Amino acid sequence: MQNFQPRHFAIVPAAGSGSRMAASRPKQYLSLLGKPLIFHSLAVLCTTPEVDKVFVVLSVDDAEWRRHDWSALGPKLVPLFCGGATRADSVLAGLRAVANEVAPSDWVLVHDAARPCLAPWHIEKLIRELARDEVGGLLAVPVADTLKRAGEQRQVLATVPRENLWQAQTPQMFRHVMLRRALEAATHVTDEASAIEAAGLHPRLVEGDATNLKVTYPLDLHLAEWILTNREN
Repeated sequence: MQNFQPRHFAIVPAAGSGSRMAASRPKQYLSLLGKPLIFHSLAVLCTTPEVDKVFVVLSVDDAEWRRHDWSALGPKLVPLFCGGATRADSVLAGLRAVANEVAPSDWVLVHDAARPCLAPWHIEKLIRELARDEVGGLLAVPVADTLKRAGEQRQVLATVPRENLWQAQTPQMFRHVMLRRALEAATHVTDEASAIEAAGLHPRLVEGDATNLKVTYPLDLHLAEWILTNREN
């Protein structure tokens, strides 16, 4: 009997506006080393041999995407103009849109459009460590700083023990059917792992590193530029 190996697909939700950047255009299209910010992580995903296709979920009325040349990323890249109001909405819409070409047991790697410093070794480690996992998991880093819980006036109410606390990153990797069902049942979540947790399952944490940062504020764009420049050198 032939043994069918699950394939790997990437979904990058990119329908958001990135309001905290206070920019004139969506965050994913801000310039980073002469390319749109989202280009850098898409390039890594598209050149990863284990990833069969990379689906970018854009808003229905996204006009910015067509203003850029994505041909260098090759035939793996597929834009989907079906994004929703939230990240969860966009990921779920993407999962539904690709259901005819992705098997229920295939892996789906969901990656933030605003994490441009994704490296090949991040993806390779995630796929390798989760290959035999029944649930799936996500890249994350242990919390290193002391954490404070604040009150309404920003006064410290308590110091939060950081033992066993991790900061979630992406990609987050789960089976297509499992992730779709989880998001259909838990729509008000901020990441895919939270939806899986709401279903009573326990995603595995795969240790990444701090260079896989998320660009949220203007200063982060400069940090991302420094990381990518020095990584290339």
